Amino acid sequence: MVITLVSCGDFGDKGELVGARGAKSWFSETPYGMVLVPGGSFTMGKTEENRWGGFEAPPRTVSVREFFMDDTEITNSEYKEFVYWVRDSITRTELANFADGSPVDSDSESETYSIADYKYVSKDTDTDADADAESDVEEFSPYQKYMIKTYGSISWNHKETQPLNWEVPLFWATNKYVDESYAEVMENLYLPREDVGNQRVFDTKLLKYSYLSGHKSNTTGVDKKNKLSSVDINIYPDTLAWSKDFAYANNDVMVRNYFWHTAYEDYPVVGVSWKQAKAFCHWRTKKKNDYLSKTGAGIKTPEFRLPTDSEWEFAARGGIQNGKYPWGGPYMIDSEGYYLANFRPKRNNLAADGYTYTVEATSFQANDFGLYNMAGNVSEWTSTAYNMSASYVTSSLSSNVDDPGNNKKVIRGGSWKDIAYFLEVSTKDYEYADSAKSYIGFRTVQDYLGEANWGKLNY
Repeated sequence: MVITLVSCGDFGDKGELVGARGAKSWFSETPYGMVLVPGGSFTMGKTEENRWGGFEAPPRTVSVREFFMDDTEITNSEYKEFVYWVRDSITRTELANFADGSPVDSDSESETYSIADYKYVSKDTDTDADADAESDVEEFSPYQKYMIKTYGSISWNHKETQPLNWEVPLFWATNKYVDESYAEVMENLYLPREDVGNQRVFDTKLLKYSYLSGHKSNTTGVDKKNKLSSVDINIYPDTLAWSKDFAYANNDVMVRNYFWHTAYEDYPVVGVSWKQAKAFCHWRTKKKNDYLSKTGAGIKTPEFRLPTDSEWEFAARGGIQNGKYPWGGPYMIDSEGYYLANFRPKRNNLAADGYTYTVEATSFQANDFGLYNMAGNVSEWTSTAYNMSASYVTSSLSSNVDDPGNNKKVIRGGSWKDIAYFLEVSTKDYEYADSAKSYIGFRTVQDYLGEANWGKLNY
């Protein structure tokens, strides 16, 4: 006898257990600019003595599951997209707040527009609706009416930025300003001209990104509750890091040009703290989910995040077990005498490898997973807290120390100013989460949902 199973919840299933299926199917799609790193087990840590004649930590076998990883470090161009979004969001909010109090002259026959004509807040989710004004409330859905009457806002989170209308254009050129009110709002976003040599310079102190961060620590002795905390952080990179990190060096050209000049668009962003990198990950997730919401996909993407220490090392090895560098090793030059990474090969000779500072993110040969510059160029933030005892207590499953109280965060890969030792895939260092350096950048990862069929893999 053949039983046809139709669906869950009606008589077509003939009383059989058929499961509750989601309305939408999920397929793990490789995000743009990322590669899929296969899961597997590997020996994490140094398998030979280090330069001080001892082991930093005992090597052990660690297993990681599949994940997507940026094939390059996040570039200046990619981070600027984040900066521009925050800038535009703040600008639209300020214009919306000002325009909200400016009446629209509906009887005017003039062909010119005023600031009030531009609706910078989405009409269907206006958070400033008066809960007592029934004529206003009637415009909303039953759920929106309930939220307005109960909380005075459609969103339960009162600190959340009001929903903005991104379809309305912004005018940056002064000859495009629609009226004096528009000019007043815009000019307040710039630094006083007398302070910046009569130039138009946006006040970067205004570039703050706010979001709710949920954290559930996996560390012994840390509160296990998943608490939401408000994060409000200035996301503009510290361009002065070039002069702070190297006193008495002639790095003014890097201070002025590295982040903004088009010549450096494809170079890795630096001067970004661990906390700023985390904010970037949150924004990147939001950007993708906003798109999915508009398309009616009915699903959300797994969050973008910083890699764990073990994920980073597994990815850097590129499938080469016990390799010293991403290309295996043990040498730093190829058969033709060219260096295989951007680092400091000789004492006080930063240009011995052909480069004085950073290089483009796709420079040198990618490892066998398709990842560029996993050694050298810039060191990279991980999500892992630095703890020398971690090897003795962490699990063999995606080993990670997630301790929000520990401000020391593991950095990996070495940089353009480091000697070869720090480029080894098993070498780890740390930096403080709120610090920003001219030699530290980052790349993001995303969980692969489900299991990829890789066949038999041994690393």
